[in-house]
Amino acid sequence: MSPIQSKNGSQDLLQAQVDLWHHALGFVKSMALKCAMELQIPNTIQHHGGAMTPSELAAKIGLHPSKLPRLRRLMRVLTVSGIFAVHESTTADKEAVYVLTPTTCLLVSDEVKSNLFPILSLMLDSTVLAPFFGMNSWFLDEHSTSLFKKAHGLTFWEMADKNDSYNQSINNAMVSDSNFLMDIILRECGDVFLGINSLIDVAGGHGGAASAIAKAFPQMKCTVLDLPHVVEEAPTDDHVSFISGDMFKYIPPADALFLKWVFHDWGDEDCVKILKKCKEAIPPREAGGKVIIVDMVVGSGPNEIVTRETQVFFDLFIMFLEGIEREEFEWKNVFMQAGFSEYKIISVLGVRSVIELYP
Repeated sequence: MSPIQSKNGSQDLLQAQVDLWHHALGFVKSMALKCAMELQIPNTIQHHGGAMTPSELAAKIGLHPSKLPRLRRLMRVLTVSGIFAVHESTTADKEAVYVLTPTTCLLVSDEVKSNLFPILSLMLDSTVLAPFFGMNSWFLDEHSTSLFKKAHGLTFWEMADKNDSYNQSINNAMVSDSNFLMDIILRECGDVFLGINSLIDVAGGHGGAASAIAKAFPQMKCTVLDLPHVVEEAPTDDHVSFISGDMFKYIPPADALFLKWVFHDWGDEDCVKILKKCKEAIPPREAGGKVIIVDMVVGSGPNEIVTRETQVFFDLFIMFLEGIEREEFEWKNVFMQAGFSEYKIISVLGVRSVIELYP
């Protein structure tokens, strides 16, 4: 018996084994969710009145009868983990019934404003997941290439530039996130936009966030700045105008700038460069100039274990493209290096926060 084993009782050792198994099998939850999404299970249950038996579900999604026991096992993982709910039958001759939960409803495509299917599909895409299988060799590699580039020979953004369908998937993911989050931002802290006459959504993709802001504040002139290949694919929007450009080179002037989920894609040095361009584009604070950032502040937000855990999970996840989620002291360091004087963190968005940044 090893020295470690001799110091611990049987139950301690068995619990340690369970902890390790639970950690190692975490990917099963992700793959079960991915499978359910690709089989359109949330939509199927929703279109059936919100409740289905395993047999009804299997028939509707076109499974061979031999797969019914496997479907039950898939759904058991997803009900135990809280993605779906199950109403167990009280009699032996009747099947259980699967129903949607508030979590699953975010995957139903009919719910346009709250459909997170596109962004979760991107997060669970094999192209994004594959680099993590080589993470150990990446850590030992002296070169500074990203996990994604080490696996695919291209950076995440280079692949988007060269692959139209991949670029569309990214844009769809960002629009779905904006559609979900902007209603909450405008409801919970919409006063950050009060008094602004002109706003530029920097790296704003297809304008999901800018469009929501423009509709809530009709007097505001809203513009999206993004790279040419992104703007070319952008839909027509009567409320928003689009400008092709590179935020590292020039940001057009406006009262305020809005950057949602931009800075976590870049290291500190690049973030300072972006913020210096931001500072050049806005008027002084006394004239209303400010930068509005939506991003994670690790350690800020609801004091719940799952929130903090998700923040650090996502921080490691975004490392695939050399991104980073920052703690407050790290944000402050970037802000001060870029020449800004003051900031305010508003932690009302779950794992993310709104930051008002003043020149």
